[in-house]
Amino acid sequence: MRGLGDLESVIMERLWSTRRPAPVRDVLEDLRAEREIAYTTVMTVMDKLHTKGLLRRRMVGRAYVYETVASREAYVADLMRDALASGGNRTATLVHFLERLTPEESAALDAALRVCPLE
Repeated sequence: MRGLGDLESVIMERLWSTRRPAPVRDVLEDLRAEREIAYTTVMTVMDKLHTKGLLRRRMVGRAYVYETVASREAYVADLMRDALASGGNRTATLVHFLERLTPEESAALDAALRVCPLE
């Protein structure tokens, strides 16, 4: 799994925040509130996100409607897992990660372990 480019991130954030399927035209209208951008650019990026497996699509009339495959949190969890796998020594990588946790992050980790205890 790879990180997202700038426009990919903006589009995914929009779809994650609305929590509903959307055609390219709706995403385009949202983006045009902040920048000038072409329909074909948004369509191409959404098609690439579909190819990467981050969006699913279905034909409605003559246009595709896109929705996220997973939540933002699940996507970030996959990125974290990939980062851990690329760190070489997983134990050392985890130790360095844990050493850098803020008290708030440590509390969140404790809460997560209560919800999903390790074996």
